[in-house]
Amino acid sequence: MDADERLQAVLKRIEAPNKEMAEEAKRRSDHLTKPPGSLGKLEHIAKQAAGITGELWPDLSKRAVVVMAGDHGVCAEGISAFPQEVTPQMVMNFLNGGAAVNVLARQASAEVICVDIGVAEELEHPKLVSRKLMKGTSNMAVGTAMSRETAIAAILIGVAIVEEAVERGVRMFATGEMGIGNTTASAAITSILAGLPPEHTVGRGTGIDDETLLHKIKIVERSIAVNRPDSDDGIDVLSKVGGLEIAGLVGVILGAAANRCPVVIDGYISSAAAIVASRLSSHAHAYMIASHLSQEKGHGKLLETIGLTPLLQLDMRLGEGTGAVLCFHLIDAALLLMQEMATFDSAGVSKQ
Repeated sequence: MDADERLQAVLKRIEAPNKEMAEEAKRRSDHLTKPPGSLGKLEHIAKQAAGITGELWPDLSKRAVVVMAGDHGVCAEGISAFPQEVTPQMVMNFLNGGAAVNVLARQASAEVICVDIGVAEELEHPKLVSRKLMKGTSNMAVGTAMSRETAIAAILIGVAIVEEAVERGVRMFATGEMGIGNTTASAAITSILAGLPPEHTVGRGTGIDDETLLHKIKIVERSIAVNRPDSDDGIDVLSKVGGLEIAGLVGVILGAAANRCPVVIDGYISSAAAIVASRLSSHAHAYMIASHLSQEKGHGKLLETIGLTPLLQLDMRLGEGTGAVLCFHLIDAALLLMQEMATFDSAGVSKQ
C-alpha cells in the first residue's frame, strides 16, 4: 500500500460521531439540577465528547499535546522578528520541560510529545521523537514549499504519532507546534481555504513592526501567485504554501478522529492544519474542540469557516499548544459536572 492509499484508509475510518449517545448525554444533562442549557458550552462539550467516544461520560484523563516542530524556507524573506535558530532552541526547551506548554501540561496532567518533523538543524535528545522529512521547507515565495509526496508523508507521521499514543491509553489530544515563520504559512493557507485576501490573514506573529508586516503581506501574496494552489485540493495547498509541522498536525487531527478521540485545536497555526483536515474528511471537524481565539488576524474567520467556536478569548498568540492544554481543564469540568451533579429526582428538587 503506497502513501496515498494509506492516507485514504485513514480517511475511511473517520465516521460521524455517535448521534444516539450524544443525544443521551443531552437528555442526562437536561435532568440535572439546573435550567436546561444553563452551563452553555460546557454542556455542548459533554455532548460532543459522548458522541465522539460512544460513551456517555468518557474517561479522558490520559491526554497528550503533540508539539510538531519544523522550519520554513520563507524565513529567508525576513518575515519574522526572531531568527530561525530559535526553532531548535525552543525544541530543546520543550524537551527539557521549560516552555510554557510544559508548565500548563504538568498542571493538566498531560504528556508532551515533541516531534522533529522538519527542523533545519540536527537534534538529539532522549525524549525527542525524531521523524525529520526535510531540514525545513523550501522558500514558498519562490516555489513549492514541499512536494505533494512529502506533505502526505508528514500527515501520515502525525497519524502514526496518535496511533502510538492511543496504544498507550491516550484518549484525548491537543495540537501544538513550533516553527519560526509558520504564521506566514498559516496566513497563506487561510487566504486560500477561507477565501480571504492576505491583508486580512497576515498578523504580527512574533511581534513584527509595521514595515515588516506590510512586507509579510506581500510575501504571502507572492507565494500564492507563484504557486497557484488549488483551493479544492487541501494537500495541494499544504504542499505549496504550508509547513511540515502544519502537515504533521493535519495527521494528528485525522488520527484522533479515526480513533474516536477528541482533539483540542490550539491557535492560528493549529487551525490552519484543522481547515486542511476538514477538507480531507467531511467528519473531521466534529472531533475538534476549538480552544481559544488568537490575536492573530484572520483566526476568527478561519474558525468560522471550519465551523468551530472557541471556548476562550485570552489575547494569546504563543502557540506551542498552550491554549489547547488550558482547555483540558474545561473539558474535565464539563464531564465532572455531568457525572457528579444530582438529578432533580435524586436531589428531590422540583423542576417546575
